[in-house]
Amino acid sequence: MKGQWLGEYTSINKSIYSDGDVIVNIDELDKNYRGIINIVPKNIMSLPISVGYFETPDKAYEQSITIRANPVDPYSLYETHWTKIKNIYPSGTFFSESIQANFKCKNNTLTITASTKEGIQVETELLQPNYTETSRITGSEMSWTDFKSYVSSLSKNKFLFRGQMKPWKLQTSFHRRNRYCLDSFLNNDVQILHKRLSSLTEHFFDLNKAEQNGAFINLLQHHGYPTPLLDWSHSPYVSAFFAFRDWPIGYSGTEKIRVYIFDSTKWQDVLRQFQILNPPFPHLSVMDFISINNPRLVPQQAITTVSNISDIEHYLLTKGKDYGIDFIKAIDIPANQREEAMSDLRYMGITAGSMFPGIDGACEELKENYFNQ
Repeated sequence: MKGQWLGEYTSINKSIYSDGDVIVNIDELDKNYRGIINIVPKNIMSLPISVGYFETPDKAYEQSITIRANPVDPYSLYETHWTKIKNIYPSGTFFSESIQANFKCKNNTLTITASTKEGIQVETELLQPNYTETSRITGSEMSWTDFKSYVSSLSKNKFLFRGQMKPWKLQTSFHRRNRYCLDSFLNNDVQILHKRLSSLTEHFFDLNKAEQNGAFINLLQHHGYPTPLLDWSHSPYVSAFFAFRDWPIGYSGTEKIRVYIFDSTKWQDVLRQFQILNPPFPHLSVMDFISINNPRLVPQQAITTVSNISDIEHYLLTKGKDYGIDFIKAIDIPANQREEAMSDLRYMGITAGSMFPGIDGACEELKENYFNQ
């Protein structure tokens, strides 16, 4: 049952409620499941968005549960109290804080039927996403020399780049670890980390300020904590450094590194960008966080995407088909060209020492220089 389930719901009584979209995120706990469901009517200015929370009594594949729901402000997209937004909607509109639901998970299908005391009845049948480790994108195979020639022809400031040691699919570190409920990450993980790390950072991050909250989560990302962020760079060469970096010196095998090329300009032109981490809609938003206690951002020419989507790559490809735009491409370069690439990058000033200011980066750079294997 755990995972992210996306799809549409159908209203059984359309005179009371309309059809719409639904997102269900379910985390597996020791003895049961915990989840959050977003119910988004087709016209969110006529009917409120609902965000519901639930926890099952056990791990049975059929569950009858009560969902505790909150409405969402259609302007800010934050959860709120119904009395604060009631006047936005037509007279007679109501909101249900309690939803009775039946869940059934069988053969990779999650079936949900739900009802409220006001007579709203909805149902949905959601298919289990095809979770894969490898990328669905066929990369263009190039030598290091061809790669340099190709990226030099690209328009500046139009694309973002991401280097990976292998052609793994695009997915945040949070979702790669089989977690799906971002509310738990924001309300638990971030709060605990803030308490633990505040004595270690020169700046005290005020999590009540959106820009500092984002900067703190970005700091966690750059120090190895799993987050719903995905790192990119304005530089194809910085991205290539990160792709080649972890291959051993002298590698002679046939594996390939990958550099993704994301047309972020077109993406931001045609798709709405959300400046909050977890809106009730599926999203992939480009964010340029302020650099607080994070000296790596500038040399890495870093920029970040944030997403509540488990399979970012599938989302990019689907939206590409919808709009007829090739948002994402990939280039695969033989990993055995590492020495040639790292030598060129060194002359560009792209080294571990410059990418990771501090003792760790300096030692890694000197190891690259003085040890041949």
